[in-house]
Amino acid sequence: MRIGILGLGRIGAFHAETLSGLDAVDSLVLTDPVTDAAKSAAGRFGGEVVDSPEALFAAGVDGVVVAAATDAHPALILAAVAAGLPVFCEKPVAGTMAEGVRVLRAVEGSGVPVQIGFNRRFDAGFAAARAAVRAGELGDLHTVRSTTLDPAPPPAAYIAASGGIFRDCSVHDFDIIRWVTGREVTEVYAVGGNRGADHIARAGDADTTGAILTLDDGTLAVVSNSRHNARGYDVRMEIHGFADSIAVGLEDRLPLRSVEPGATFPAGTPHDFFMDRFAAAYRAELTAFTEVVAGTRPSPCTVAEALEAGWIAEACTLSLREHRPVTVGEVRRV
Repeated sequence: MRIGILGLGRIGAFHAETLSGLDAVDSLVLTDPVTDAAKSAAGRFGGEVVDSPEALFAAGVDGVVVAAATDAHPALILAAVAAGLPVFCEKPVAGTMAEGVRVLRAVEGSGVPVQIGFNRRFDAGFAAARAAVRAGELGDLHTVRSTTLDPAPPPAAYIAASGGIFRDCSVHDFDIIRWVTGREVTEVYAVGGNRGADHIARAGDADTTGAILTLDDGTLAVVSNSRHNARGYDVRMEIHGFADSIAVGLEDRLPLRSVEPGATFPAGTPHDFFMDRFAAAYRAELTAFTEVVAGTRPSPCTVAEALEAGWIAEACTLSLREHRPVTVGEVRRV
């Protein structure tokens, strides 16, 4: 098949490299407002460079990957759907939930599949955790802990357009909690602080946060996030039930240092970047998209599912601002 990529920055180039190595993909068509970015990716991974999304849609592509800036996501998703082309779009659906709802209403009933990129759903550890929970191996759950710690803060320009740490970073935890447990979040209470990055404070955002989520069966989920983890990129989950407890991410590349006498775990080189930690998951995610394009599977993460994680992020943002518990129903607009 022939796949088009809209946006050839860091993640778009990474997707071009991944797609170029998939057996199902015969060729790529690339476009980016910065022509040199598209030409560079074509030189490294192959592909035809065109000068606009419209030219890409007309180039005989079978599906489209949207890896452009967030504010371009809605228009590009809708243009691809209007052209009848299956779409993979990096999260978020849009820069605001209102825009996301408009995209949802526009694509519902179109018959054109849209897959939103939440790569943790394709990580082997998280998939095994979901299978264990769904099989009842843990019994009823009582506590979930989900952690995402970045090695260093993003630059000021990124922070200014990110929508805040809950919408940009924590949203991955919110999505994977829903996906692993099969439960919905009903209420949140969030706190945050900023002790290490002046440009984050100037943007009115927090660089370290904690959130307590109450799920619809009474399970409590604790979400911990920070832009500062000098030892590396740390993504983990613990799931505790009345019959058993399991963990994702407790492996030799875990970026923690044990101070227990005689302990040698973890013994590997710590993960230092999300593309390192989730390289296999990204490959599995884009392989799934080729199956969506081929019509052999439905979208594994629809616009509607992606928006559910977004509503949790909205509730946490409001909770942090107003220092109070917030129900997800309070912020939901659909």
